[in-house]
Amino acid sequence: MTNIIFMGTPDFSATVLKGLLESKQYEILAVVTQPDRAVGRKKEIRMTPVKELALDYGLPIYQPEKLSKSAELDSLMNLNADGIVTAAFGQFLPSKLLDSVNFAVNVHASLLPKYRGGAPIHYAIINGDKEAGVTIMEMVKEMDAGDMIARRAIPIEETDNVGTMFEKLALVGRDLLLESLPSYLAGDLKPVPQDKNQATFSPNILPEEERIDWTKTNHQIFNQIRGMNPWPVAHTLLNGERFKIYEATPVEGAGQPGEILAIRKKELIVAAGEGALSLKTVQPAGKPKMTIIDFLNGLGRQLLVGDFFGQ
Repeated sequence: MTNIIFMGTPDFSATVLKGLLESKQYEILAVVTQPDRAVGRKKEIRMTPVKELALDYGLPIYQPEKLSKSAELDSLMNLNADGIVTAAFGQFLPSKLLDSVNFAVNVHASLLPKYRGGAPIHYAIINGDKEAGVTIMEMVKEMDAGDMIARRAIPIEETDNVGTMFEKLALVGRDLLLESLPSYLAGDLKPVPQDKNQATFSPNILPEEERIDWTKTNHQIFNQIRGMNPWPVAHTLLNGERFKIYEATPVEGAGQPGEILAIRKKELIVAAGEGALSLKTVQPAGKPKMTIIDFLNGLGRQLLVGDFFGQ
């Protein structure tokens, strides 16, 4: 049996970890995940999905703020694990930890060398890509630059957003890891170097990138909205206050960017730089997320055709 230290944080990681736990070939010696964080307007302290799963299985849990030079690092190295598996962990691994094990592999949610970094699924959707995928790769000191063990692609549908793609790719990553890891450890599957000239990057989304630029085309804004749903959520301004948009549909229409073109019982149409968008799910400042019908029946009653978003 292969002894493994697993490192990961969100639901994507928990799906991969559960696959390893249900396999008869691996023993999880410890789980490393990010510290508990305060989330939401009420600042409630929440455990990571990986921690919740690890607790269910009674696994040792480490949550260093920064793994490098921590007391946890020494404890992990003393476990004498055969290898490390990471999936959306969120920290760099120290070289001495990588050197202390026989193998270290990462489950990365992109088709490397495209979209190295922390937000590959977001960028794939925002950029209008037709497919996304998962790469199993060897871990090296440089971010997501290791040799590739296996890759698998799936289509991005028009109905997909970051949340749905995370769920789909988590299953792809789990299955691809379980299929490829035995052959890799046996030496039958030889890793392939990445073409550095083809590398692109997907850094974490900056706050200013969440703001909708209504001068863009309706399809560009559509991709931005679904590429940030359910987090961090694209937003605009309405009467000087933040107005989040979770879902919208590209439609025909022409007007000044951000101009409200039509208000109907179940529809609010806003002009883009090219075409228009029909808003579907929104969240006004200080209010919960709601359908456009609920918005128009309440706060939206004050809006008029010719009013503007983004000003």
